[in-house]
Amino acid sequence: MTREGLPHPHPHPHPHRTAPRPPTAPLPDPGRHPHTASNGAVPYAAAYDDAPLDPRTAPVPRYGTGSLADLLPSIAAGLGVPGMTAAIPVRPADRACVFLVDGMGWEAIKAHPDEAPFLTSLLPTSGAGTGEPITSGFPSTTATSLASVGTGRVPGEHGLPGYTALDPATGRLMNQLRWQPWTDPHVWQPYPTVFQHADAAGVATCQVTAPHFEHTPLTKIALSGGTFLGRPSAEDRMDLAAERLSAGDRSLVYTYFAELDGNGHRYGMDSDAWRGQLMYVDRLAQRLAEQLPPRSALYITADHGMVDIPERPEARIDFDEDWELSAGVAQLGGEGRMRHVYAVPGAAGDVHAVWREVLADQAWVATREEALALGWFGPGVEPRVRGRLGDVIAAMRDDVAVVATRREPKESQLIGMHGSATAAEQLVPLLEVRT
Repeated sequence: MTREGLPHPHPHPHPHRTAPRPPTAPLPDPGRHPHTASNGAVPYAAAYDDAPLDPRTAPVPRYGTGSLADLLPSIAAGLGVPGMTAAIPVRPADRACVFLVDGMGWEAIKAHPDEAPFLTSLLPTSGAGTGEPITSGFPSTTATSLASVGTGRVPGEHGLPGYTALDPATGRLMNQLRWQPWTDPHVWQPYPTVFQHADAAGVATCQVTAPHFEHTPLTKIALSGGTFLGRPSAEDRMDLAAERLSAGDRSLVYTYFAELDGNGHRYGMDSDAWRGQLMYVDRLAQRLAEQLPPRSALYITADHGMVDIPERPEARIDFDEDWELSAGVAQLGGEGRMRHVYAVPGAAGDVHAVWREVLADQAWVATREEALALGWFGPGVEPRVRGRLGDVIAAMRDDVAVVATRREPKESQLIGMHGSATAAEQLVPLLEVRT
């Protein structure tokens, strides 16, 4: 595409762009997708029917019926914590443990039964015995998901809408995982956590994870409440989590494992390193399950899945080298699979048009207003969060990423990525073991 009145400086500027396809059917009613199920959810397989892509065909997380934001409130309701609602119909248990594995998507477990025999055996228990996954929120990334898990709120409420997002107060990008540049965590995310509510209600509440997470801002605003116990060894964390479940007649324990995600980023899911970590996770989960005290429920879940991005240039669209994508853009947020695009004043419409055409049928590209209306960040987005969202939001459907090799050199080299709305990234397990 060329800007009106500007010849393109390169004869073949976008080898990654596919030829536009004519629409095969009228656009769907924005109030209801043609494949919408009775519960209002768009089945993930059905979301791939329309080309060129329209943002109304993007799968939306199952906020209010089966998303990560619904998990802890549903468990806490069964523990008798006031003000909590069981949107996911899990059976009450006196003792509940959540084991969250970073990067362990539903589709990844299903594709690796030999590496994960124990987890595979639990697939029929997922989704409160339906055998179905739940969803992360949008975007499907760690900072957003952990905030949803811990607060029981959707991204449009807790206000962590991606890996990086604009801080309207400073005009700078805020990395919400590393918390750089510094801002007051409790101003950025003001809501109490479900753990704090449970602790106040007399539930023996505990987080058992790696020691270096204890004082991070993300832990403070998403996962604090009750007792924090840090252990470097993952086996020790499993043993201690089971022990802490016995600490009270009513108990809530959270534990976490990060290395599967790290190996996926570095080596890709199609690697021995990633498969070896999945085998280790499977053993950890079984180790924890075999030590559960009576009247317990163990829930094994994840913050997101992952996809491998090929090394081919057409699969890694470089924002820093693409004059069309970068024209009119003041800041580039998010990550390779889901971009917040912040336009210079007056350029939002042009930026949207260019991104929509350049990414063609490879991504869902929406304006901020479209994304809000479609509920990508939840049924409601608070005013303090609105300005953190891009003027344009691009979620990749195909195995492509918009990288930025100069702005984000390390992130641009990753093999495994996540953040978008595809089934591989959005669907996560909710496996259950009860005693």
